[in-house]
Amino acid sequence: MKLNRKVIRPLFMALQNVIYCISLILIANTSFAADSQDKNVTLIVPLAPGGIADITARPLSVTLARELGQPVIVENKIGAGGAVGMAYASKQKPDGNTLLMALSSILIIPESEKVSGKPISYTMANFTPIALVSADPTVLIVRANSPWKTLEEFIKDAKAHPNKLSYSSSGIYGTTHVAQAMLWQAAGVDLLHVPYNGGGPSMTALLAGQVDAVAQAPGVAAPHLKAGTIRLLGTWGNERLKAYPELPTMKEQGYDVEFYIWSGLFSPSGLTPEKLAQLRKAAKNSINDPTFISTMANMNTPIKYLEGAELDKFISQDQKRLSAVIKAMGKLE
Repeated sequence: MKLNRKVIRPLFMALQNVIYCISLILIANTSFAADSQDKNVTLIVPLAPGGIADITARPLSVTLARELGQPVIVENKIGAGGAVGMAYASKQKPDGNTLLMALSSILIIPESEKVSGKPISYTMANFTPIALVSADPTVLIVRANSPWKTLEEFIKDAKAHPNKLSYSSSGIYGTTHVAQAMLWQAAGVDLLHVPYNGGGPSMTALLAGQVDAVAQAPGVAAPHLKAGTIRLLGTWGNERLKAYPELPTMKEQGYDVEFYIWSGLFSPSGLTPEKLAQLRKAAKNSINDPTFISTMANMNTPIKYLEGAELDKFISQDQKRLSAVIKAMGKLE
């Protein structure tokens, strides 16, 4: 049968157009996948460099980058005791390219804003928990050249001179503020509170002689203790620290207080099940990486990995406890 050119030519051109369109679609999809894979992951730290959130995020970003196959960039967004950075993170796309390294203050801030009558920056519903990284009891720190050798001496001096002794914190209602407020309430003393934008600056203030005491995670205190510039007066843990077995707990010294600074990895809520599974797997492998474990051990910061239902339960219980503490503290300016 002889083919009619007038019929074949339009068919041939139509087929060419179809092939061209399919090629464009395949190229676009390939480019999109490559762009998605090559895009940096931003790990938001809502507190200043030098604090426990920062010194945990930086080594984790290295192992996390290997697991995800994407660069992980740590970005400090400070302000309002962490509220600025956490509110920013809560508003980002839930595509896995923005993560948040938060402390237990992520639970404190919404409660403190309620007590203070301020607009709510975010709620926990704005976040999806990925993994708990660590949980560390705070320690009370004074300078090595201070006159206080024990907590008893410090409390005695504070009672004798109300509002004369001072203490720094990571910010009003911040993690270390709440820990210290619990102790001062239990001891019945009044001290001058000097807030800073993060654990790093609050530690610097102590070392510079601008305040008399500060609460920090043992990992933050470790290098200064090794350098001989600070002294520890007690720990908020339920039991003595393995790194400092000679350091008594607050409960042993007569004050029924217990507080932990924990760090956790979060994402803006709305992740697809596939992306959530990917991030949890990457986080688990990163946290259990020998390099990360060694780094955390060198900072005297114990790893406490939790995910899924166990993590949800942990957060719910801590949220109830901290909510009660904030209500007891009341409105602060």
